[in-house]
Amino acid sequence: MSSITGFNFNLSFRHLYIQFPAQSRRKIEYGCTCTAVRPVLCSTSSSVSHSDENHVSTSYSRRLMTFMITFLLPLPKSIQLSGADAYAAADDLVLVQEEIRKVLSKSKAAGVLRLVFHDAGTYEMDDDSGGMNGSISFELDRPENKGLKKSLKILVEAKKMVDEKQPVSMADMIAVAGAEAVSLCGGPKIPVRLGRLDSMVPDPEGKLPEETLDASGLKQSFQRKGFSTQELVALSGAHTLGSKGFGNPVIFNNAYYKVLLEKPWLSSAGMTSMVGLPSDRALVDDDECLRWISKYADDQDLFFEDFKNAYIKLVNSGAKWRRDS
Repeated sequence: MSSITGFNFNLSFRHLYIQFPAQSRRKIEYGCTCTAVRPVLCSTSSSVSHSDENHVSTSYSRRLMTFMITFLLPLPKSIQLSGADAYAAADDLVLVQEEIRKVLSKSKAAGVLRLVFHDAGTYEMDDDSGGMNGSISFELDRPENKGLKKSLKILVEAKKMVDEKQPVSMADMIAVAGAEAVSLCGGPKIPVRLGRLDSMVPDPEGKLPEETLDASGLKQSFQRKGFSTQELVALSGAHTLGSKGFGNPVIFNNAYYKVLLEKPWLSSAGMTSMVGLPSDRALVDDDECLRWISKYADDQDLFFEDFKNAYIKLVNSGAKWRRDS
């Protein structure tokens, strides 16, 4: 087969596609990876149907759109994919994104993004426990996860449709959904790698940062999870979405930091005292955090870039991966 490098790129690209057509994609030898989700929520599909003509007819256009993105996305050498596997991974990601977009709206974005933080936020470096593993499915009755059942439910519906063509873990669904929520509301586009395995048990309790922590406590909590103060401040910007009082609740921008600098909770004007959580307000009282708050308030592009990188790190924290991912 011809190389895909050099002047013969177009010709060899066609050969590469013919070598690995959609209808001969790898069979899935593992079962449904959504083991953290209760059986009633899981699809029984375990392989890609060879008779799915609609998928075959649209596969080439999807692969063409995602080909360059897949090969340009930087990955550690140990997990770089071969041509056929990279095609399949890109195709699978597009499938997940398409189904999520069908059920996701701007009004649901904040809840979906919160789902990401509450699943991944249990990670602890010391014992490599918790993290992005879909265990939130078992943890919805915990007080800190109140209100997340609706957010998970819409992803379960999307997952059923994905599983009919390609089994996917709930951890992957949540990770991609959070990125789609950010993009839908005007934030940065965030590339998310697939291949996470779901946990079969809930994560230990008491691992999420508490809303009442001061800045010192927040920094210590995030350090145990492998995140710097800068990453703590960048990830906190997710609170720009939702009903916490930081600008438009369905627009992802740097309004969070601008409002923090104004300190409206010090005002005696009614509900302005309710803006944000105690942990949000605490950030402004810490010199190191304040330095990053000021930078992000002045430069939205910088915030977007740093949030994107911190988000990728968050959804990879504690994840266990399929061997072929």
